[in-house]
Amino acid sequence: MIEKIHVPGLSDAIASRGVPLSVATKAKGFVFVSGLPPIQPDTGAMLQGDIVAQLRQAMANLKLALEHAGSSLENCVMVTLYVSNAGFFGTINKTYREYFPGLPPARTCIAVGSWPFEADLEVEAVAVAGD
Repeated sequence: MIEKIHVPGLSDAIASRGVPLSVATKAKGFVFVSGLPPIQPDTGAMLQGDIVAQLRQAMANLKLALEHAGSSLENCVMVTLYVSNAGFFGTINKTYREYFPGLPPARTCIAVGSWPFEADLEVEAVAVAGD
């Protein structure tokens, strides 16, 4: 069985932009979280700020999506970061470690050539469902 997860604030903000996706989908004991930019769930606006502020918002969004799907950051098995500039790599790593202080999940970081919105990154993940 596949369950599509509605995440208050995030799902609505993404749908209002005409993007056809579910923020998170649960299937076969896993949670798949779509790439989440630094959207502010309470306003639906894209956070404007430096790469650290954007990463913190995107990670908060990931945490929120996982919690609504019955999982958590601790249950992540794979994270993918998409960034607009490979030069952000060192700064991203420093901040990213705060969210995974122990042994972190597998991860890929990809620099993208163009972007459909005004942000410098988005984060997607696969986690084990908590139930």
